[in-house]
Amino acid sequence: MPELSYSDMLSLIADRSAALRAAAADAGLTARVPGCPDWSVEDLVAHLGAVHLFWAAVVAAGPADGPPEDEVVGDQKPHGDLLDWSTKATAALVSALHDATPDSGCWAWWGSSGAPMTAAAVARHQVQEAGVHAFDAEQAAVGAAASLPESVAADGVGEYLTVELPTNGPWPHDPAAIRLETGTGGSWLVRLGPDGATVTQDPSSGRADATVTADPADMVLAFYRRTPHDLTIDGDAALVTRLLDWPNLD
Repeated sequence: MPELSYSDMLSLIADRSAALRAAAADAGLTARVPGCPDWSVEDLVAHLGAVHLFWAAVVAAGPADGPPEDEVVGDQKPHGDLLDWSTKATAALVSALHDATPDSGCWAWWGSSGAPMTAAAVARHQVQEAGVHAFDAEQAAVGAAASLPESVAADGVGEYLTVELPTNGPWPHDPAAIRLETGTGGSWLVRLGPDGATVTQDPSSGRADATVTADPADMVLAFYRRTPHDLTIDGDAALVTRLLDWPNLD
């Protein structure tokens, strides 16, 4: 699990969600979202609010073999003032996480990754969800400089590599390996093959067909296909493109 404490993660979820709403107010609800071209800012705010209500219900339900039924989650559609509704949705998620303990069990879609299915793992993932979507909203706001705070990016690479990447099934290309270097943020070796992605934090333990070097924020933005990001690639650049295009991020 990340170095962020559980309370830090809850604070970051609230902070980044508030940043999204502030940027949404600046941009206007009809503005387009560069990182999600099919969405308006209104769609973006509604999406994150629905996500928060869903995971609030998941955490509150405790250990389960599947996600909660729709009637348990409740209505995830915005009502009244959108930003006020979003504030309440974020509060519901933070409250559910606060009421749980970090190791409280719950259902999660990443069970096949081997990552924990706990309230702390949900909080960890929701830091990234709120962080990336706040970046989206900031990009949509006229004159605003989008950012991914260091506190969010610091754990973003490891979270993606241990939760998102291993759930994608067999690697659909020739076996390969990619080394990821983020300086003080950490380094990893990603092996890709018929069994999917295997990640180790000992990048010196094997040959790599390509090495990607970036700061953590740029690496996270590249993973989630947000631009601009700055990557330095040594070796097979086409392989890196295939890796970034592989996961289904829907």
